[in-house]
Amino acid sequence: MDRFVKNFILMSIVYLTSAAVLGVFMFGNPSLMQFKFVHSHLMLLGWVSMMIYGVGYHILPRFAGKLIKSKAMAELQFWLANIGIVGMLLFYTLGVYNQTDSYRGITAAFGVVEAVSIFLFFYNMVATLYSKAAE
Repeated sequence: MDRFVKNFILMSIVYLTSAAVLGVFMFGNPSLMQFKFVHSHLMLLGWVSMMIYGVGYHILPRFAGKLIKSKAMAELQFWLANIGIVGMLLFYTLGVYNQTDSYRGITAAFGVVEAVSIFLFFYNMVATLYSKAAE
């Protein structure tokens, strides 16, 4: 199994655990419900997406009988996805406590990083699955 596949799966489990802990705290302290955005993004972009990336990179090329188009792109996508989600959630949280436009803009910028990582996955998978022959 490629290193980036293991890394995606490991981070998926880290995000799941983080979201579960936050969810318990939110349930126990209703004033923390303002962090629903953080909780939902840890679950969807963190746990679900990271698991899909890891399993997708491992399984889909094998099902198609092809090699992945670019392992380097998959590694880059791993780092961008994690930088995007951590930055987005960190600056969103800071923005909850400091209502300024700068935190909102930085949060959005990290959201763009996350979107770029999603595009890289899309491109790498399409280029892999629709290549003419195994590389």
